[in-house]
Formats: sequence, C-alpha cells, structure tokens
Amino acid sequence: MDSKSVKEFIRKEVPDWDDELIATARFKAFSGQKSDWEPKFQFWKNLIVKIARHFGVFIISPPQVKNEWFNRGGLTPLCIDHVLFIMYNEGEITRISDMVGPYSGRITQLFYKVKSLMNRSTMSPESILLEDCLILTTLLKEKADEVIKCLSESHWNSHCVVTRNKFESMCGGQQEGYAVLSYLSGCRKGQYLSTNKKELIEGIKVSLSSAVVSGVSSLDFDTLHLIWTQEKLQQQLDVIDRRWEMSRQAALASLKSGNKKLALRHAKEMKLGTENREKCNSLLNRVEEVLSVIANVESTKQVTGAIQIGARVIKENKISIEEVQLCLEELDESIDSQKQVEKALEPAPSLDMEDEDIEEEFRKLELEIGSGNLKDLNPEAGVSDSEGTDQSLADALLNLKLADDAPGSGSAIQNSGLPAKNKESNSPMLEAA
Repeated sequence: MDSKSVKEFIRKEVPDWDDELIATARFKAFSGQKSDWEPKFQFWKNLIVKIARHFGVFIISPPQVKNEWFNRGGLTPLCIDHVLFIMYNEGEITRISDMVGPYSGRITQLFYKVKSLMNRSTMSPESILLEDCLILTTLLKEKADEVIKCLSESHWNSHCVVTRNKFESMCGGQQEGYAVLSYLSGCRKGQYLSTNKKELIEGIKVSLSSAVVSGVSSLDFDTLHLIWTQEKLQQQLDVIDRRWEMSRQAALASLKSGNKKLALRHAKEMKLGTENREKCNSLLNRVEEVLSVIANVESTKQVTGAIQIGARVIKENKISIEEVQLCLEELDESIDSQKQVEKALEPAPSLDMEDEDIEEEFRKLELEIGSGNLKDLNPEAGVSDSEGTDQSLADALLNLKLADDAPGSGSAIQNSGLPAKNKESNSPMLEAA
C-alpha cells in the first residue's frame, strides 16, 4: 500500500485529523483507568480495520502502521503498541506464527498449537511492534468467505479441488494463502493434498457447503492431476501465442526493411507455432472433457445417493408408493392453487390514457350527446333521430378506447377527476338514450 494513498483515506475518514489540539490528545500514551482510554482505543482499532478493509488486505505490518500510516510530520502515536497488544489479547489480531501449519500433518499441527500457546504468554506491547506481520482475524474470515463464494460460482458440487497456485492467487499471495488455508483447516472446511506425478503437485480441497470437507479420495488426486495439467497446457498456449505475435511483428518489420530472407524465417516460426498451438489446444480440450465427465458423474452420484436415502426412509417408515404418489399430487394441486391466488392478487393493468385525456374525451362526449338531445326535441325527428343519437353515443364511447370487459374500468372512470355536476348532467341523458 502506498503511504500517500493511506493518508488521503485517513483524512477522508477523520475530518479533524489535522487538528493539532485533537491530534495531540489522540497521540498520547494510554494512562489511568480503562474507562479513560477506552474511547481512544476504539478509535485507533476501528481506523486500522477500516484502512485494511478499504485497501483489501488482512495482513498488516506493525512498523508500517506506526511509522507510515499514522505519521504526522515525524510524530507517531505513542499508544499504538498498546492498541495492537490489546487487540492481540482479545483475539482480533494474531501472529502468523500462531497459526497452525496447514501443509503439515495432524501431529505437527498439534505441536504448533502447543508452541503458540507457550509463546502467547510471553507477548508484550513492546515485542508486538517487532513482529513482521499481524493478521486481522475479522478480515481473514471475510477473505475466506470471499474465496469460497468465488469457487462456488464456478463449481456445482458441494466441494472442489484446486491447485495450490490458483488458491494462493485467489487469496492474494503465498502468505495470504497460508493464512486462509490455516483458517479453513481449523474450521474443517479446507484440506491440503499433494501427489507425485514425476513432480510434486499440490492442491486444496475446499467444502463449498456448510458441511465439513470430506476425506481425500483417489478421485480427488486424479482430479488434481487433471486440473494441474489443464493449467500447464493453458500456460503453454499463452507462451505460444506471445511467441507467435513476436514472430509476426518481426516478420512485418523485416518486410518493411526489405529483408525477405529474414521475414521468411519468421514466417516459418509462425507456422510452427500455429501447429504447436493446435496440438496443445487439442490436448487441452480432451482434459477439459474428462473433467466435465467427472463433474457430471459426481452430480449423478449425489442425486443417486439422495434417491437411495429417500427409498430407505420410505421403507423404514413403512410408507407405500401410493401414499407417496398421493402426497405428490396434493403438492401439485397446492402449487396450482397458490399460483391461481397469486394471479388473482396481481394488480389490474392500468389504462394507457391519462386522467386529462379521459376528461377531454368526456367533454367531447358531452357535446355529442348534447347535440343528439337537440335532435330528440324535434318532434319530426322520429325514430331515426333516436337511432342517430345512439350511434353518436356509441362512436363517442369507441373514441374513449374503453373496453367493456377491461378490468378496473369502473374505478378508472370514477377517479377521472370530472366535476360532480358534469356527471349528474350526463346521467339523465344516458338514461334517455
């Protein structure tokens, strides 16, 4: 992390950071009762966690924290050693040497636990500043959850196997990978495995569900070998692509300079690279196909296991197949009923016309009905005039674009916003019509 970026972030988080009076009080050493320095401790602790979370790290260096993060013109907090020491005692930070070695056996891990307990009793505020790095346990858990979530997005089973290199790259580095795997091993959510296939192949088996990780099987070792081969082939493809592009650029430069002989040699290198790429890509496709088959077999195995468990439960509880079928039919009917209820509760579709448009159409309707009534007052009009009025009313209703069977049309008309006298004046005309 760049110290300048850290200081800019601190000034955004702490507006009064440059206030001399407040800074002097903050930078003093702890003294008196716990109640006297507790607010100051909370301030520094929260600020350390905020900085680390913002920059995406969970491993911090005590000397860097004191001398670079919180350095104000050569002045550093006199209380920072006590802040880190209290966080260490409360389990909010830990040393990487206190973590159980995830790449060792059970007996060695037990030895590390006993050793870390003995070393813990000798820790002091002064000695904690001499540590190379400390791990923020809260952010470590967040990083482990982030890694599991990322793996879950690309794997459909309840567990997965990845190479050690890929796991460490996901964690952010070798040291970070060590800490995350140590945490997952302690939770029994991750396990280290290795195999020798002409060279050492290391991997991690991670549980992607709430269950603990299962024991390592021969299939896990074979899967690890295939995944390792896949990554090696992909790396080889990348090297071939880079060399092909370099040969292409060199061939173009040779042609521009008029050196056709050298350009021809680079062209041959390009052709050879293309052939090598086709062979490598063919092998990669075969490896990916085998991995896909293994993943499908594991999924089928889980489904088969669930079916077997269901059959055993039915047998143990003496439930007949007819009863199971009846329950399934009742469940289907319940689902259908629920869908019908949800459909009935759906809001009625709103009309496309605005209230102002509806008012305008009603005014036009009023005028047309009024002109029709004038014709009705003529005694010579007879039945034909009445029929014309009916036709005029029908045309006006059509212009209104309101279907008789449109759901909720009554409420839309009632809320049209027309004055009450207009509605009352329309009523006898409509009855007369």
